[in-house]
Amino acid sequence: MKRIGMEVSGGCQCGAVRYRATAMFDNSHLCHCRMCQKASGNIFAALVAAPDDALSWTRGKPSIWKSSALVERGFCANCGTPLFFHHLENGRTNLMIGSLDDPHAFSPHANTCTENMVAWFDTITGIENTGATENNGADWAAAIKESSNQHPDHDTTSWAVRGRDG
Repeated sequence: MKRIGMEVSGGCQCGAVRYRATAMFDNSHLCHCRMCQKASGNIFAALVAAPDDALSWTRGKPSIWKSSALVERGFCANCGTPLFFHHLENGRTNLMIGSLDDPHAFSPHANTCTENMVAWFDTITGIENTGATENNGADWAAAIKESSNQHPDHDTTSWAVRGRDG
């Protein structure tokens, strides 16, 4: 696995937890293990690793749950966004690609743990593409945009977390 000198930032949906990495590994992949499926609430977890010594938390701290003796997973306790998978012994943290400010930067190179891959995974590129949200419900899309509590896809000097239930 090659270390690349690339700086990235990212964080959770509500903005309570933000991170920055000053280097990355070239290991982007889709993990289909049942733990990653459950942790991401999806059929796979899209992951790419940062060296632990290059990763810092720039706002807040993630909550941690040990999913096994060797693995901890990080998430935002406020909004629930899954942020990472961290093997306690290998010196790197696999960030959830969707939590990056620029998820387009890391297209996956591999599928892993494919014994748990859902049977219909290979068909998803052939299903109907209904287009942009605005094309399928302009009023709904405008209402969501108007009332969104989501943090923007870039660092902010300050951010008041919105959308909390008291």
